Amino acid sequence: MACTNSPCLPLLLLLVSAYFVLCAAANFNQDFQITWGDGRAKILNNANLLTLSLDRASGSGFQSKNEYLFGKIDMQLKLVPGNSAGTVTAYYLSSKGTTWDEIDFEFLGNLSGDPYIVHTNVYTQGKGNREQQFYLWFDPTADFHTYSILWNPQRIVFSVDGTPIREYKNLESIGVPFPKSQPMRIYSSLWNADDWATRGGLIKTDWSKAPFTASYRNFNANACVWNSGKSSCKSNSPSSAAPATNAWLSQELDSTAQKRMNWVQKNYMIYNYCTDRKRFPQALPLECTHS
Repeated sequence: MACTNSPCLPLLLLLVSAYFVLCAAANFNQDFQITWGDGRAKILNNANLLTLSLDRASGSGFQSKNEYLFGKIDMQLKLVPGNSAGTVTAYYLSSKGTTWDEIDFEFLGNLSGDPYIVHTNVYTQGKGNREQQFYLWFDPTADFHTYSILWNPQRIVFSVDGTPIREYKNLESIGVPFPKSQPMRIYSSLWNADDWATRGGLIKTDWSKAPFTASYRNFNANACVWNSGKSSCKSNSPSSAAPATNAWLSQELDSTAQKRMNWVQKNYMIYNYCTDRKRFPQALPLECTHS
């Protein structure tokens, strides 16, 4: 059938969008399952809100029902308020197995009035050690803020409220592995890590402040869903994906986004593995010299 008039447009758009899953207006019952915590994780407000809690007995966690192989993943989080020292809220993508891939946000709690530390890392083939850490330019406990992971065949970009804070490029051309073949689920957990999380473990969790609670809303995944060994995208090539919805598959940082990231890294980065010559006395990791 030839489509020569406007009534055919909705059909075409429907067919185009069939290559992707767009989880707008998140329903946590549909998109996620609570995996541990013995009732400490709760789905509330008609499945529009999810909370994780931690007390002396246990933390809690959840995971996505879908696996993804590339995507633009957004989630709004409101972190544990007050004295959150010793707690870690982890929000990440991960595959399974001994040579897993992983893309991490971890939020390290602190004493009241001291800033959270946003910890990022990238694992490939079971190896990480690619940490960058930041303070934020706002109080992440006062309201919800959007934390995003862009993962496409060329790069991984970590963003906060639309501002990129870190880019990890695909440098397979010089022998650096890049996560591109193992589908990953989304995971999140709230747990006690007072042996290392706050000032290297010097500040312990104050259990008189428990339970500690982090909140989640407005999940959105524009992504290639992996199911039964196949991707919902036609291939991993941006040129063969649906043209109306594939912008993220080839997205890169434009000059404005690059300047914004440079601003964050200049003013708020507190650790970068690529400058840690005490940790890497012989030579910095290969990707650090080509970033």
